[in-house]
Amino acid sequence: MPVCVEITKNAKKNVEKLPLHIVLKLQGWVDAVKKIGVYEVRKTPGYHDEPLKGGRQGERSIRLNKGYRAIYVEDKRKDFHLISIIEVNKHEY
Repeated sequence: MPVCVEITKNAKKNVEKLPLHIVLKLQGWVDAVKKIGVYEVRKTPGYHDEPLKGGRQGERSIRLNKGYRAIYVEDKRKDFHLISIIEVNKHEY
């Protein structure tokens, strides 16, 4: 099933403020998802892909490094799989 990855308007604003190495890590994740699919990329330990809880249930996050993460949602449509990156932020522990 083909995979489409979109970056929402809000996430694009977030990305504009990020350090270059974080943008490159996000682009690497997007490229990998397009090439081998989100299910295979989830197996990559460096991204720590995990479902979110509470008010963010239904969303998933990946770590771009210790301080930054990207949050995305999935939409499995009839003929393709849509991944929408909705936010990229500095994560507080």
